[in-house]
Amino acid sequence: MDISFLVMWLGFALASYSVVGNDVIQTLGTFLTSNEKRVKWWILWLFSASVLSAVLIYGYVQGNISYGRLDKFVFPEQYAWYYLLPPIVLLAITRLGIPVSTTFMILTLFSLSDIPGDLPTMVNSVFDTDQQLGSMIQKSWMGYVVAFGAAIIIYLLITRLTEKFFLDNPITKNGRVFWTIAQWCSTGFLWSQWLTQDLANIYVYLRGGFETTPFGFGVSLAILVGLLAYIFYSRGGAVQEVVRQKTNTEDIRSATFVDLIYGIILYIFKYDYFGLWGAKIPMSTTWV
Repeated sequence: MDISFLVMWLGFALASYSVVGNDVIQTLGTFLTSNEKRVKWWILWLFSASVLSAVLIYGYVQGNISYGRLDKFVFPEQYAWYYLLPPIVLLAITRLGIPVSTTFMILTLFSLSDIPGDLPTMVNSVFDTDQQLGSMIQKSWMGYVVAFGAAIIIYLLITRLTEKFFLDNPITKNGRVFWTIAQWCSTGFLWSQWLTQDLANIYVYLRGGFETTPFGFGVSLAILVGLLAYIFYSRGGAVQEVVRQKTNTEDIRSATFVDLIYGIILYIFKYDYFGLWGAKIPMSTTWV
């Protein structure tokens, strides 16, 4: 039996569970928190699964499931057993409820042309922006800087005004209809932008999906949709508790602003509007 084939699919399954349990909640957490007391979990899951399926199917039909994020990666001819270590470690961290960057944990091993044999070479691969790992780190740090700056501006100019208003003025019945539609639209936008960034963390185990047959693609989609159902059924798992501790995320209006703003930021990074980073370079989205 081909051990490489087993490692590929086992790695895909482990990475799927780890990424869905960690990164997905970092993205859909406010959506789940603000709706879990009013909307059945399977309705929320159907909505999220529909967006996931649409993004995946479109990418597969276009011949690039990872949306270009893995175009510069050279996949190993044989997947050795140690390629299973990153998703296993990530799985353990996820069970502890710690939000982490799945991009670095999963893609670091694949971003190296070879395993560094000494410390200077290892350090150089981290800071050299001409290499995959270095460019990923640079783009991710830019993401953290932009997110931090946006958070300060949002807090000073918007949140201090809107949060007090939202807390003092509970949403009305008529207003809930508008804000529900607005939130689901902003969440769908954020979710789709996140998927085009982080699907690479999962499909790297299937060689970026470039050689995946229609049957194999169907199996991979079923795995992801099934794991997403489990996460929604379990109310987000341990990582969701971090989201619940955020101020007023149960208010659908606050959740709408959060999803929309960070969806726009991800969109800007996706197309590299400022020319400061490579548009197709994978990046950490934990800052979302």
